[in-house]
Amino acid sequence: MNQEEQEFLKNYRLDKYPRPSVTADAAVFSLHHEQQPGYRREPGKKLCILLIQRGNPPFQNCWALPGGFLQPDETVETCAARELKEETCADVTLLRHIGIFSQPERDPRGWIISNAFLSVLSEEKLGNMEIQGADDAACARWFDIELYHKNKTEILTLESGDLTLKAELKKKKNQFAMWEYEILENGGLAFDHAKIIVSALTYLRQAAEQFDLLFDFLPEQFTLTELQKVQEAITAVPALTANFRRKISDYVTETEKFTSGAGHRPARLYQRKS
Repeated sequence: MNQEEQEFLKNYRLDKYPRPSVTADAAVFSLHHEQQPGYRREPGKKLCILLIQRGNPPFQNCWALPGGFLQPDETVETCAARELKEETCADVTLLRHIGIFSQPERDPRGWIISNAFLSVLSEEKLGNMEIQGADDAACARWFDIELYHKNKTEILTLESGDLTLKAELKKKKNQFAMWEYEILENGGLAFDHAKIIVSALTYLRQAAEQFDLLFDFLPEQFTLTELQKVQEAITAVPALTANFRRKISDYVTETEKFTSGAGHRPARLYQRKS
């Protein structure tokens, strides 16, 4: 750095310009068994998302994505992982940035910009965690998630036990293969989190169609049927088995192991091709 630059920085006043607060929010997805398998019957899979119930205003008692404010000594990725662990006790190492949400007045507290992240927890990882609300989250729960088109709007339905949240959104613009949305009804969700959730699910579905992120839902070794059911649960579209196996063949490799028990014919186990 030359002397001229040093002099410029010495006299530069960052506080001359208005600055927003920055937050990070995490959309964490997983799968759970839709029903117990019977004899010669594979269990169904249901896509779900992790939400917290806000313990403080604004939107007290409403449901939201885990997240919070960026601290001076951290990146937005670090912030998302920290807030997720503080509010739900979920410990994740993989976070994928999916967008910045900066609509004016998106937060009633002031000018606050959110960085949205997507993460995946496999059933195996989830089994080693105890998800519960902590810090300023009153509680944390997994919600089954569905998104479908109806009368020129997108209907987002989230269900957890006897609790149902239903938001309605309108597609506005498709840019770089990602839609922008306008919230018509937030359905009990805080801030613009209905928009973030739909954007995250859309991103996840597009990735799953290209066989990206599918493997993060499964243990290291899996059957092709399990892998197909993961894609179907995410995209909500049944796949023809022969077509799926032909397309996925470039992404997996056989192992010498087979499944056993559960009343099923043994099936070969595969793993992701390195």
